[in-house]
Amino acid sequence: ADADSWDAFLSILTMLTLDVASGDGGDALAAFIESRADVTRPAIYYLAIAPSLFGKATNLLQATGLVTPQARLVVEKPLGHDGASSRAINAELAEIFDEAQIYRIDHYLGKETVQNLMALRFANVIFETQWNNNHIDHVQISVAETVGVDGRADYYDSYGALRDMVQNHLLQLVCLVAMEPPAFFDADQVRDEKLRVLRAIRPVLLDEVVCGQYQEYETELGRPSNTETYVAMKLAIENWRWAGVPFYIRTGKQLARRASEIVITFKQRPHDIFRRNGNGAIDSQPNRLIIRLQPSEGLRLQLISKQPGPGGMRLFPSELNLSFDDTFNERLPDAYERLLMDTARGNQTLFMRRDEVFAAWDIIDPILEQLAGRRPELYRTGSMGPADRLLEADGRQWIDPYDD
Repeated sequence: ADADSWDAFLSILTMLTLDVASGDGGDALAAFIESRADVTRPAIYYLAIAPSLFGKATNLLQATGLVTPQARLVVEKPLGHDGASSRAINAELAEIFDEAQIYRIDHYLGKETVQNLMALRFANVIFETQWNNNHIDHVQISVAETVGVDGRADYYDSYGALRDMVQNHLLQLVCLVAMEPPAFFDADQVRDEKLRVLRAIRPVLLDEVVCGQYQEYETELGRPSNTETYVAMKLAIENWRWAGVPFYIRTGKQLARRASEIVITFKQRPHDIFRRNGNGAIDSQPNRLIIRLQPSEGLRLQLISKQPGPGGMRLFPSELNLSFDDTFNERLPDAYERLLMDTARGNQTLFMRRDEVFAAWDIIDPILEQLAGRRPELYRTGSMGPADRLLEADGRQWIDPYDD
């Protein structure tokens, strides 16, 4: 933003100090909000505080008369350390706010490409008719980070990659890839379908999970730790659409590149008419749809085409590439910008519902119990993690994020 815009924005900000534990400052907050009150606009309370303080904060809002029917509450992950603590936290919120007032924010769902995934599937017949176990071989979802734990070492060590990333971000991406078409594009219709996906995921076996820790982690933390900074797993969705199609997911820190991608690998052709044309390995490459979430959002469809010129039917791999930056030639809103705007508009489509949160913990809790006390595999900083064998056992390999 230019300096004038920034100054104008700063001029409308006001900072008040309050203690949610003791209630000090609550009356001043109430007086300030009432002085700015507009019955046509909702008050939005964003709790960027520890979940252990959510109950005290919402009680303070209620005690000072700030919980009105049009008020909205935004809360960030982590919503608990496990299923039991998540239920306890959500029960505290539910004592004060209705479910329709609670916005559980996950910034991954605010990314333009994530939203475009629903448009890609449900607005284009050519994709949705292929989006099943008749045509798709497997799905890979990678969320790779090049950073370590930085200044969050103590927090991260109490959570790890399973709780910090898989329970929310990655499982939500699985839901958007695997969900059935909703009857119409409505918050509860979409979330109903995502919930059905979570409930259809078969319990994950121990040999379907790989946990790792980058080599310098304990040095950065300053003590020994069994916390995973990397996790990969194989998921099976037990329904008619996805039976037999494995979903491989992975996430980690200190990896080779920063990228988040969904890779849909389609099945091979049932009959290869070009097998006698000397095309070799190129001819056997499958079609892939690659959905890039970050750093540069876009879509790539990998195809096999004829190489131009004489020389017969020579095939080569080619791509159809949709870069959002190049195509739309305008600044894309940040994920948080989109989600905060949706909060102001009262649109909960991209926010998790309470039963979704619980269903995700029902998947993760048994994995945490199986891994308790186990030492994660060490992996080299700058690698892509230790999970090659997870796919090799199935005769597949990871598709690493492409370079821009």
